[in-house]
Order: sequence, then C-alpha cells, then structure tokens
Amino acid sequence: MDYFLQQLINGLTLGSIYGLIAIGYTMVYGIIGMINFAHGDLYMVGAFISMIAFMLLAVLGITSVPLALALVLVMAMLFTAVYGWAIERIAYRPLRGSFKLAPLISAIGMSIVLENYVQIAQGARVKPMQPLIQGGFDLSLQPGHHTSLSLLQILIMLLTVGLMAVFSWIITKTPLGRAQRATEQDMTMATLLGVNVDRIISATFIIGACLAAVAGLMVTLYYGVIDFYIGFIAGMKAFTAAVLGGIGSLPGAMLGGLLIGLIEAFWSGYFSIEYKDVATFGILVMVLIFRPTGLLGKPEIEKV
Repeated sequence: MDYFLQQLINGLTLGSIYGLIAIGYTMVYGIIGMINFAHGDLYMVGAFISMIAFMLLAVLGITSVPLALALVLVMAMLFTAVYGWAIERIAYRPLRGSFKLAPLISAIGMSIVLENYVQIAQGARVKPMQPLIQGGFDLSLQPGHHTSLSLLQILIMLLTVGLMAVFSWIITKTPLGRAQRATEQDMTMATLLGVNVDRIISATFIIGACLAAVAGLMVTLYYGVIDFYIGFIAGMKAFTAAVLGGIGSLPGAMLGGLLIGLIEAFWSGYFSIEYKDVATFGILVMVLIFRPTGLLGKPEIEKV
C-alpha cells in the first residue's frame, strides 16, 4: 500500500506538469484549429530561462527561496511569452489563410529551430542544478516502508490547481475569454463584430507560453537537470494528454495530463520502465478507437 501511495503521488506530480503543457496545446487548437508542435520547445526554453535566472539571482546575492522563486517565475513567464508571441507572428500568422498543412510544417520547423538554437547557445550537455526546495512529510502506513510527500510536490500540485482555476475563470468570465470563445466559434463573424482576431490569437499563444514556462520551472526544480531535447519528449506526451482528455477542452487537457502521469508512474513502478511510453501511447490509441473526441471532448459540428 505504501508503494502504491508513493507512485500515486509521483504520478499526480508528473501529471500536473504534463497538464500545464497540454493546456497550451488545447488553447491554440481551440482558437485556430491548429496544433502548435513548437509548444513543447517553449517548455524547454522556459526551463533554461528558469535555470539562468536562478544563477543570476545567486550572483546578485538573493538567497531568500520564496523571493527567488517569485522572481524566477515572473522572468520565465515574461521571456517565454515573448517566444510564444514570436512563434505566432513568424510561423502562424503569415500562413493563416493557407492550406492546413502549411502551418503544421512551419510549427515543426520552428520546433527544430528552437532546439538547435538552445543547443548552440547553451551546449548539448545536460545542465544540473542543486535542490532548492527540500523537506516534506512521511506518509508511511506500515513500519519499515517509506512514503514521502515533498514540499516541492505539494507546491507543484497546488500551483497547477491554482493556475487551472485562474485560467478557467479568464476563459469563462472575462472579456478576453469571451473574445476567445467567439473567435473559436466563428473567426469571420467575430471580426465583423469588432473582435481584434489577431490580438486574441497572439494573446492565446502568450498565455500558453506562460503556462509552458511554469511547467519548465517546475521540472527544473523537480528533476534538477535539463537539456535542449526535453521539449520534444514532454511536448509529445502533453499533446497525447490533450488528445486523451479531449483537445479543445481545458479540463480535458488537465485530466489527460494527470492520466498520462499516473500511467507512467504506475507502469514504471510495477512493470518494465522501458515500455512506459508504449503503455501511454497504447492507451491513447485505444481511446481514439473507441472515443475519438477524447474523454471530455465534444464532436465537431461542420458549418455549412
């Protein structure tokens, strides 16, 4: 039971990170109907910006952990948001009226550019960082067993729930959210009614990039090691999470991320860790066969 509980905690922590990245995928798809395959690399950029920011604060003598975390979070979100805005302007906006495959190819090209740019700028070797947040609680149920819930895991899960609540409120209750939903339903009609579609789409990319930056900060703190290739793997799993939960649905993206994290954790804990990705994508295939819209997705209605 202790081992099961430990894997559950690990899975929820990992799933929280996947869920934040998946929200970026599903927001962009919901607005313009395209998959931003460079989104995973924004998460990687956010992780590198976070590590560089921590090093800069250490040089400046800022040793207060809460203050350092707050400053790094703000810096990571701001700089990654600039990358997200640039991707929309360079890779998507010029091709918005083109055939649907063109922006997809452009996004894949942007992903390759970001990977190689970071590899050249930061080097191909992994970048380690000392643990910043330590301590936790012992949840062992039986003598001789060790089940821990670290303060960092609590922070990751609470931050994820908080951000999910904030962005759900933005989408459902604010003028920006109403404009996003109008753009999603009918971009042409939204334009005729005075919605600045270009600005709304840019804002959506920026919001998604900010969430990816938060996920990048979390993974930097959680694993303490990053490299230029982490965006591709995490991006594919977050995309899988978005499809699994129902792409276009914010709660579905978070649910899909948690499920992917739990599948990975329990498969790694009870079966061969080498096949955890096979299990993840195998379940995705099953969902697409029996419920193509995902767990919380809705069928698309063709406009005629």
